[in-house]
Amino acid sequence: MPRPAAVAPSTAPAAKATVAAAGGQHDTTTRATPAKPGTPATPAAPPSDTNPGRSRIVRAGRGALALLVLLAAAVLLARWLVTQESVQGFLNRYPGESHLPAGAPVGLPAWLGWQHFFNVFLMVLIIRSGWQVRTQRRPPASWTPRRGRNPKKISITLWFHQSLDLLWLVNGGIFVVLLAVTGQWMRVVPTSWDVFPNALSAGLQYLSLDWPTENGWVNYNSLQVLAYFVTIFIAAPLAALSGYRMSDLWPAKAQRLSKVYPVEVARAIHFPVMLYFVGFIIVHVALVLSTGALRNLNHMYGGQDAVNWFGFWMFFASLLVIAGGWFAARPLVLAPIASLFGKVGR
Repeated sequence: MPRPAAVAPSTAPAAKATVAAAGGQHDTTTRATPAKPGTPATPAAPPSDTNPGRSRIVRAGRGALALLVLLAAAVLLARWLVTQESVQGFLNRYPGESHLPAGAPVGLPAWLGWQHFFNVFLMVLIIRSGWQVRTQRRPPASWTPRRGRNPKKISITLWFHQSLDLLWLVNGGIFVVLLAVTGQWMRVVPTSWDVFPNALSAGLQYLSLDWPTENGWVNYNSLQVLAYFVTIFIAAPLAALSGYRMSDLWPAKAQRLSKVYPVEVARAIHFPVMLYFVGFIIVHVALVLSTGALRNLNHMYGGQDAVNWFGFWMFFASLLVIAGGWFAARPLVLAPIASLFGKVGR
């Protein structure tokens, strides 16, 4: 009589799993196979991160905490430095602002307030749409120009971003022309080399929390002058040139020019410049509100050197307009406008 076939050792775990499933249980635990004598055990794999959003928040929190610690250390160091006799002599020699050239205008004209509002309005929407272009995986709609031999389809978000860029360039061109013809350029362009030690003095005063005297109606301190100069005449052109290189307006047949200025270089410039503008806006608004908000807002939005609420309410109204533009910048509103200049589809 034949003997019953023996169950192979390799089928024993499968049989146990079948019995467990039949009993209404599902064993999801992986059992480690005992290592043979003299064989090193395989280390267990580290648990995978099941909540990447929480990890980003934790990293951001740690980064913010480290930044606060560094800032506190810088403040303590600055407060110690200003007590030193040599540093006090430096601050007396360079109080924080350079003298303006003869004939420099006093005060801020009304056109500068309007330009300031348009620039902020466009910059906020440019940064928002630029970030969406960078992070969107599936654009909500596409846009194709009507003209051209081989029209290229792009996302409606990119169309909106590039349209805002063109408006920003037009506004910036008008701004630079008005700066030149009215003499206001003398307030934001360094005219003497002592702007650099005076900027260092102003920065040291800010860090030591003994802030320099603000008189922006007449003259900015040297740190402000350098910041405005870099923003207007360096950061803005870099943003425009890198954005132009990355856009469809760049001539596709200009192969030699493309080799001289590769698109990878433009990408490496464009995003850091955007971060610079974000940082500038944050610091600028913080200083405006903390160094005499009503007077500063009157300078920027009221065209007067007074301490009253007129500039504040103009600023508040501009914030409402900016917020309205922020919430209106969605496909439902953008599609009819974009269809005036091209074809909108999926």
